[in-house]
Order: sequence, then C-alpha cells, then structure tokens
Amino acid sequence: MQLLLGRVLRAGTVISICIVFFGGVLYLYRHGQATPDYRKFTGIPDFVQHFPAIFYNAIALKGQAIIQIGIILLIFTPILRVICSAIGFVLEKDYLYTGISLLVLFIIFMSMLSGHAG
Repeated sequence: MQLLLGRVLRAGTVISICIVFFGGVLYLYRHGQATPDYRKFTGIPDFVQHFPAIFYNAIALKGQAIIQIGIILLIFTPILRVICSAIGFVLEKDYLYTGISLLVLFIIFMSMLSGHAG
C-alpha cells in the first residue's frame, strides 16, 4: 500500500514538472524576446483564470495555459493520494482510517470551495 502511494506521489510530481517545463519552454520560445513593461500591471490573462479556457488554450499550445495545467496537476496529486489511501483502507477493511481519510478529503474539498486555508 505504501509503495503504491509513493508511486502515485512520485508520478504525479514528475508528470506535472514535465508539463510545466514544456509549457515554460514553449512560452519562452514565443515570448522570450519581449521586453516587459513593469510600469503597468496588466494582470493575469483571462484564458488562465477559467478551467474550460485553460484546457482549450492548452490544446492550442499556449505556454501559460500549459503551465497552469501542470500546476493544477501538482495541486491534485496529494488529493489523489488521499483518495487512493481511502480506497486502500476500504480494501483492507480498516474503517477507522477510511473514515479519517474521508474526513481529510472532505476538509480539502471544503477548503477549496470556500477559499479559506488552514
């Protein structure tokens, strides 16, 4: 069980790093020669703020959107570990730790929905 959970974390981290690296290389290839204007803050582009737009623009090979997908995957990796832990504890019939895993998962999702941390 621990070996599987370690592999899930390792694979998620490596895959997300590769995606962010690819997006960074693509972004620098297209925008590396641009001179930034630090006198004016333009904010975050609209296509990186909404989930459907992120995936649509990643398919269109926009570097910032690909980087954003890698970051989302990196955030999702520990959540996937908790889900795998809960499934593993159910299979082992360890209901105390199943409940604890589901409680942790509930807290994570409520924090994501409410926007509050800690």
